[in-house]
Amino acid sequence: MTTSSRAARSRLAALGGALSLLALLAAPFGSTATALELPSGTIVETAEAAVPAETGDDVITAPMRTDGSNIIDSTGDVVVIRSVAWFGMETSNCAPHGLWSISLDAGMAQIAAMGFNTVRLPFSTECLAATTATSINEQLNPDLVGLAPLEVMDRVIQSAADHGVAVMLDRHRPDSGAQSALWYTPQYSEQRWIDDWTSLAERYRHVPSVIAVDLHNEPHGSACWGCGDPATDWQAAATRAGNAVLAVNPGLLIVVEGVETSSDGSSTWWGGGLADVAGAPVILDVGDRVVYSPHDYPASVFRQTWFDAAGYPANLDEVWTTNWGYIAQRGIAPVLVGEFGTKLETTSDSDWLAGLVDYIDSNDLSFSYWSFNPNSGDTGGLVQDDWVTPQASKLAALAPLLPNASALPSTPPTPSTPPSPSIAPSPSTPPAPAPPKPLPGSGSNTLTADLTVQSQWADGYVADVVLRSSTTAGAWTISWSDPSAAGIENAWGMSCVVGDGRVTCSGVDWAVPVGASSDVRVGVHVRAHGAPALPIAVDVRSS
Repeated sequence: MTTSSRAARSRLAALGGALSLLALLAAPFGSTATALELPSGTIVETAEAAVPAETGDDVITAPMRTDGSNIIDSTGDVVVIRSVAWFGMETSNCAPHGLWSISLDAGMAQIAAMGFNTVRLPFSTECLAATTATSINEQLNPDLVGLAPLEVMDRVIQSAADHGVAVMLDRHRPDSGAQSALWYTPQYSEQRWIDDWTSLAERYRHVPSVIAVDLHNEPHGSACWGCGDPATDWQAAATRAGNAVLAVNPGLLIVVEGVETSSDGSSTWWGGGLADVAGAPVILDVGDRVVYSPHDYPASVFRQTWFDAAGYPANLDEVWTTNWGYIAQRGIAPVLVGEFGTKLETTSDSDWLAGLVDYIDSNDLSFSYWSFNPNSGDTGGLVQDDWVTPQASKLAALAPLLPNASALPSTPPTPSTPPSPSIAPSPSTPPAPAPPKPLPGSGSNTLTADLTVQSQWADGYVADVVLRSSTTAGAWTISWSDPSAAGIENAWGMSCVVGDGRVTCSGVDWAVPVGASSDVRVGVHVRAHGAPALPIAVDVRSS
């Protein structure tokens, strides 16, 4: 379909896309309410009226289907999903991160200008049922104030549509605390997972900018492919969930990630192993809807064996083809490389990224880069810590995959200091634990912590902390003086408490340990009367 023919339909699209989502805002999760029906014959499509001319020919709309290794959208065109993840709705915030510093619209405008036509939106099962989203600046995002997380999701989808960006929903984890190996946990059952997906499929059934569902992020550990054990067989579970989704909304793509360990015992990345698809594909009741989605990362994230092979990086093509590239090459199904990212700080990482970009490009694969956010501990993001300035070197490396990118200013204007956000009262919780006892030793350890204040208001601030160590540092605790600190709104990579006029944080999850000669970036949103005076002295203890 030509650009002119798409543009001719955009007038109705703008109205239809807006009406569809606005009609959904009042619908409770799991209700059977559907979007507003337009008159017969009206074409409801992603709102293109607000799309910059550079991206107008790259807009993707449902219903979707596949044809061999190709993805086909509602126009009948072969399309490439060029996606980036904007995470946060899977964390305790239950909202995209960064909305303390930028508006939702500004973030989506930036994503569209970078040349992406899709945003991958991670969420947790826990957040879908939550009533409160946090760390949102009400002056920058007044339309998000007081919304439940599911309503925030509605607004994210609408904002994306306003900029010609489609949405791939990603059930990233069951609870908001950590990733799970399987698609269910003792607290969140498989049936809950399927019910959530069918409710979302119904909710967005008339919203054509919602094009795909990524069923579960990074199955690993005991997850197997086609092993026959209903408790661990991810291929079988994906079939059950995919059929349930398509029974409600047959126009969605069903995105299926791989497993960590293949049937021959070989291991790769979490979600990266799809070698068994050749003998055991996911076959759904509605055909031509499955897209396979491996994840792949560089040596700085984890040093897989192939990074130390004599032929590196020339050996990477064979690694990728064996694990998942063959699926597209043989025309079995499309492949969407669902996560890849790097801080781009080493030669090895640069070689890996250049090779993967070339592999994706030469094989006409779809992709989703991890991530837009700068606060991803392993990879950083596509904007700097101010959530505004583009990471020029990364975007240059991705340029072959983003042909519709607009010219981004090398130094965008600095946003004005955001006014004070309204921080919702915290729910009743048990008394906060006492600050953790400092770890032994301090002066002789090799761990350092650089703290910067990214944003501040009358009622609080967001601090970004970069930890560095010349040797591997295990458990760690940092603290700094802040007599006005009243509590912790949220933290990532740390567990933080306030007491005795200090903020004290200990590393958790992916932020422990801090590897030798590597950076770990963590952060915290502190409720306080402004931020401490700069520079802020940080006490560092590690084991």
